[in-house]
Amino acid sequence: MTETVSAATGGFELFDGAFWADPYPAYRGLRSEQPVREVQLPDGPMWLVTRYDDVRAALTDPRFSKDWRYTLPAEARAEAPAAPTPMMILLDPPDHTRLRKLVSRSFTARRMAALRPRVEEIAAELLDALPADGVVDLMAGYAVVLPVQVICELLGVPAADREEFGAWSRVMIDESPAEEKTAAVAQLAGYLGELIERKRMQPDDALLSALVEVSEDEDRLSREELVAMAMLLLIAGHETTANLIGNGLLALLTHPDQLTRLREQPGLLPGAVEEFLRFDSPVQTPPVRFAAEDIEVGGTTIPAGSVIMLGLGSANRDDTRFPEADRLDVGRDAGGHVAFGHGLHFCLGAQLARIEGEVAIGALLARRPELTLAVDPAELVHRRSTLVRGLRSLPVTLSPV
Repeated sequence: MTETVSAATGGFELFDGAFWADPYPAYRGLRSEQPVREVQLPDGPMWLVTRYDDVRAALTDPRFSKDWRYTLPAEARAEAPAAPTPMMILLDPPDHTRLRKLVSRSFTARRMAALRPRVEEIAAELLDALPADGVVDLMAGYAVVLPVQVICELLGVPAADREEFGAWSRVMIDESPAEEKTAAVAQLAGYLGELIERKRMQPDDALLSALVEVSEDEDRLSREELVAMAMLLLIAGHETTANLIGNGLLALLTHPDQLTRLREQPGLLPGAVEEFLRFDSPVQTPPVRFAAEDIEVGGTTIPAGSVIMLGLGSANRDDTRFPEADRLDVGRDAGGHVAFGHGLHFCLGAQLARIEGEVAIGALLARRPELTLAVDPAELVHRRSTLVRGLRSLPVTLSPV
């Protein structure tokens, strides 16, 4: 369903048409004219928050709840389940706090840094497999497969199952029919349930086995919580990073001055990754929140029980926080961006995503300095998803070095 075109969006449609190719002009108009606006989506009406200060504040405001039951009449809430699945990203404290505590020890900065050598090996193997010349799709052959391999190895997903898991993930994330999404969720949950039982019977040194065994004050993850956690880690563990890599490479290929600058000053790469996250955020709007009460945001009242989308991608293009926000600058201090969220639900795997993005982009630029975009940027097709922003393909031309 297309949201009505209005002056507030500069004549651009929301969530349809040209919006998918470039949502930022529409977001710019909303920040200026209607920074808090009700929009119509296939799942129903939702409120979209677009300014940086409002989004960042909402991310730490408990009134912007993860509990869907606030959409129900008060008398019906007690009988309804807290979430359709016990997935950490869909829960408020104390349930969220408990789950995060049980798994966070596996995602310390030190443990993630220890994975860098293996990420470098995978990147090198994938680059070795690229042809000497010709046109290749860097999404399918590099940007997607690298984080899929990393997260599957980390969790202990057999190599033979990775392609099927990727297909389920795409259906769940993209604008797919509801019945297809439901089927994909059921198939992935069934697969993970079987895999968890195998890990329980035959534990190994992978993360999934560790999650089966993890305990805190005699508290353990239930089978349903294990399935939900594995599903979250698998999907979030590759979707964000694949789109960080793809969006970052596209940004460089369409800004040759910044590409040259980064090649000449490779020490800028860690900061450049933060700029890629800010400039074209891989997660545009995280899973929705629900108004626990009437909430005033930027002079607009969001009624209690409303469904709310927090525009991370829009917030990261807000000139009041990032001067000349629509300009890519690999030397910019992009600290404070909200590409990984903020507050309680800050991305658990942010450090790993940064490492993968830095390694993948740095290795490609070092190994294949001659690569160029093989099509006009206007021909590129982006995925139709309110959650993530990413390319369906990224065709580039390689030439013998």
